[in-house]
Amino acid sequence: MRRVERPNRFRQNSCTGREGMASDLPKNPQELRFSFGSLRAVALASLLLLGPASGEAQPPVRQVLLLQSFNRGNMILDHFTGDLRVDLDQRAGEPVNVVQVIVGPTGFVGAPEQAVVELIRSTYANRPSPDLIVTVAGPAAVFARKYRRQLFPDTPLLFAAVDQRYLGDAPLGQHETAVAVINDFPGLVDDILQLLPQTQQVFMVMGSGEIGRFWRQQLNEPLSRFHDRLTFVWSDDLSLEELKLRCASLPAHSAILYLTFGTDAAGAAYADERVLADLHAAANAPLFAAHSVYLGSGIVGGRLMSIEDLASHTADAGLRLLKGASPSSVRIPPQSPGEPTFDGRELQRWRIPESRLPSGSVVRYRNPSVWREYRGTILSAAGALTIQALLIVGLLFERRARQRAEIESRSNLALAAHASRRESMSALTASMAHELGQPLSAMMHNAKALEMMVTGNRATSETIGEVLSDIQAEGLLATKILERHRTMLRSRQLQKKAVDLHAVVKESFALVAHDMRQRRTEATVTLSSHPCVISGDPVLLQQVFVNLLINALDAMAEVSPARRHLTIRSEVGAADVEVFIRDTGPGLSTDILSTLFTPFVTTKSHGLGIGLTIARTIVGAHGGTIRAHTIPRGARRSRLPCGALSARSGQGRRSLSSLSKLANA
Repeated sequence: MRRVERPNRFRQNSCTGREGMASDLPKNPQELRFSFGSLRAVALASLLLLGPASGEAQPPVRQVLLLQSFNRGNMILDHFTGDLRVDLDQRAGEPVNVVQVIVGPTGFVGAPEQAVVELIRSTYANRPSPDLIVTVAGPAAVFARKYRRQLFPDTPLLFAAVDQRYLGDAPLGQHETAVAVINDFPGLVDDILQLLPQTQQVFMVMGSGEIGRFWRQQLNEPLSRFHDRLTFVWSDDLSLEELKLRCASLPAHSAILYLTFGTDAAGAAYADERVLADLHAAANAPLFAAHSVYLGSGIVGGRLMSIEDLASHTADAGLRLLKGASPSSVRIPPQSPGEPTFDGRELQRWRIPESRLPSGSVVRYRNPSVWREYRGTILSAAGALTIQALLIVGLLFERRARQRAEIESRSNLALAAHASRRESMSALTASMAHELGQPLSAMMHNAKALEMMVTGNRATSETIGEVLSDIQAEGLLATKILERHRTMLRSRQLQKKAVDLHAVVKESFALVAHDMRQRRTEATVTLSSHPCVISGDPVLLQQVFVNLLINALDAMAEVSPARRHLTIRSEVGAADVEVFIRDTGPGLSTDILSTLFTPFVTTKSHGLGIGLTIARTIVGAHGGTIRAHTIPRGARRSRLPCGALSARSGQGRRSLSSLSKLANA
């Protein structure tokens, strides 16, 4: 029968450094007798080493005999024993020497129990009896009760980490007390059904031999309430290899419940840590267990018994007994499973939502996620993006509002321009009537003359043709006059095309010519001999010039007729043209000049203050500028950069405007 060696983490004595002696005894009985003699010598030598090194008084060393049920490898008892010894050392306040002996079925393979009793008695043959005996788990408790009279009948006996079922119905003796547990395996099955409602089979993993038989017998009745819903399959007749193959091929809707292991059906001993690792790697169903030490080793979780709390309670009871308390006064209620605790990695592996967990559950070992690892960074970035998004949305709304305002402004400006044209035409009505009167009068005179010639029988074909040609020419002239005024009155948007700027200036001058005669104003028109074709809207440009000419006439209203003079002049450059309109009015103040093109600013009592604003908008749409100047002494010229349509004023006079940056087409 082979054995598996495992690291010994918990069997070193706390004060003497001695190792527990039971696990390394030989298997042959003759070797066992020889070993006992050797162990007696070792025990005597140890007592000499433990003796005081000087004559100084030393504090008494408390002796604790720890009877262990299983050899190394049982995770529950290994953790419990280690935590218990640490708690005793840290909280005793005086030296404590712990001697650990394995008395359970894996302690001496093939050795009779009486041999173990003899070993323990020989250990304490020449030294003080133990102050306290502590048993760990069920087999050690049974052994201690069975051989108590042969060992130390008057020494307090503390049953620790033992299921209440192992103690049976017999009451505790005078020198006995217990820190027992109540393993709630049916409650764990309830947890399995809550997490996996479709479960139909539970595979019960446990070792073979005495322990396996004990738990199978003890659990048959408590688990009977699930027989109408679940099928329980036991593994006590399988080797480890067969166990792994069975766990890898379980039917759908199965779960695995791990109790303990120890040895398999082939008699080989295995550590829980290895068995759990193998099952976790091979199983096709989730793995459950009832003790906290298994969490993190592949089990999903459930209502787990806290081994840390159990060791702490046992240390409390042991210290009370070491300080002289009677066992009958140390009565501690059995410990029940704690709060439901689960492994987040296994929940994710088996796709078990946390919403199914029992109320108050604790989830540990969650896989690191971006949210958990970088929550602060994500929140900061999200906040920054939110603020940025709000700013962008705000800017988009502002842009939309600005565009809407611009559209409304342009629409209002177009309406104002149309109103300005109508206002200008109201002033040009007399001019239109005068201009139409000349061709109409000529037509009437020609028609009267033709009638007289026909009546007097003096008309010839040549004279009739000449008279009709004159009438036709005058009719065309009247038509042009009407079309020109109709175009001025029509509302329109900017429509650029190649246009002769000098022709626009001449037509604009013709529109106000009659008004100039009415106001007895002299005019001088000096246009450059160079061609002046630009890209622009002739009607809108004509509106600008008419507005400027009428403003010039209005500016000279208070000047004597002898001094009223209007000058129109152009200069054509290589890439631009400048048009100057100068009047002999009284000029403008500096305050007015700075706000002259602002909407609703005017120096006229009857003006609206929108004409020059519209003129600047039209010129700006053509890529030019318009400016007004007052020149106090003599004429002064300055060419604007990039070319211009501009206006200057003479000495003590007012210049109405200047237009610039009208490129030659």
